[in-house]
Amino acid sequence: MSASRRAFLKSAATAAIAAAVGRIAWPVVARAQTAGGFIHCVITDASGNRFSGGPTVAWGNQSGSPVITIDASKTRQTIFGFGSALTDAACFTLNQLAAPAREKLFRELFSPDQMGLGVCRLCIGASDYSTELYSYDEGVPDPTLSRFSIEHDRSNILPILRQARVANPNLFFFASPWSPPGWMKYGGSMLGGTIKPQNLETYAHYILKYLQAYESAGVTVDAITIQNEVDADQAGAMPACPWPQEVEIEYIADYLGPLLSKSSPRTKIWILDHNYDLVGRVLDQLAKPEVKKYISGIAWHGYSGTPDQMTIAQKAYPDLDMYWTEGGSDYNAPDYLTNWCKWSSTFCEILQNGPRSITTWNLALDEHGKPDIGPFACGGLITVHSQSHEIIRSGMYWALSHYSRAFRPGAKIIETQGNIAGVSHIAAQNPDGSIFVIVTNPGAAQPVRIACGKMAATIQLSADSVTTLWFN
Repeated sequence: MSASRRAFLKSAATAAIAAAVGRIAWPVVARAQTAGGFIHCVITDASGNRFSGGPTVAWGNQSGSPVITIDASKTRQTIFGFGSALTDAACFTLNQLAAPAREKLFRELFSPDQMGLGVCRLCIGASDYSTELYSYDEGVPDPTLSRFSIEHDRSNILPILRQARVANPNLFFFASPWSPPGWMKYGGSMLGGTIKPQNLETYAHYILKYLQAYESAGVTVDAITIQNEVDADQAGAMPACPWPQEVEIEYIADYLGPLLSKSSPRTKIWILDHNYDLVGRVLDQLAKPEVKKYISGIAWHGYSGTPDQMTIAQKAYPDLDMYWTEGGSDYNAPDYLTNWCKWSSTFCEILQNGPRSITTWNLALDEHGKPDIGPFACGGLITVHSQSHEIIRSGMYWALSHYSRAFRPGAKIIETQGNIAGVSHIAAQNPDGSIFVIVTNPGAAQPVRIACGKMAATIQLSADSVTTLWFN
């Protein structure tokens, strides 16, 4: 990263963070101020607002056709939560902070009265965002798994996970493998190549051992996916393992499903953990009763295809929950600090198509997008400078703040209607009855009308803004 970019990151962050973080204890403000016929708001925008309190607007019985209408009687999915990935790299980065700074940051990120991140992703062994290439049983073939050990995870990963769960005792962890140990695969390496079918039973026991070892270390893992990006080989540049569909079906139906059902019944199993355009694969697998009986959810990435393809799966299998499990910005992207509208629009479209949660990629990396062992230039939800340990919040962080602080677990997505070019909107009603509406305006400043029932009000949207409105 250039010196000029580093300076930009620092100068852009300093004023905004001091002004915004911790100033709005959102749930307290929402409960205390929503009564009395007013709409309250917070704003992130191009003028320098970062999750800053905006004007209070009175409802009125106004004439004219509203632009955005809200109908709380029409509900959709129940929100489970929001979060980010606590990869080996993210945990290493967070562990570089001094204990008081890390405790303060974790309160901001995880505490239910702050950002409330509550659905975080773990990696079963190395991902591309790891400090080194490793599994829990590397070396010559070890079919009895006598060598299995999670020792690598004890220095950075497990302490961070335990601390995060202290900040949010209801924090839900789901875990994804990038590759089985190399000796289980054709080619003998974690870097690409498929698993040998004769090792499917052993691999299921490997996953069970991971769950049991983590529980013994004080970290319960609530769900697993079968494979990160089940249809990607990544050209041998990082840990990966494509799964032929028929092999994955056999693995779930004959080995992993029965084993976890018997030995770890509380652990949920989610399939796919890959892109929208693989919906056909999902439908075909779930059509097989011997697979579906073990599956509780579908995990989606958004790198190819379109979000409405999730709705196809939801309509076909409404009894299964859906989760959005990966996406993020590049650290060297010109808009890394300012792409809140891009991500808010993305989050809006995701939630409009059924998922109950959104989990972004690495929670924290350094200013060079490190550490990593893979080919990509991903940035963290936050950046922790490798030397100064200064914390810099990305545009994606500000977008996610609007969602995670507004739509709390148990909230129900409710219907909104209205067409304004470029503007997206989504609403939810929280268990306490308050209604939150997130409006994303990537263009010039403009007024919009909001209507709910017989009441309406005009809201001024600033340029390049995410605005969250709430009322009773």
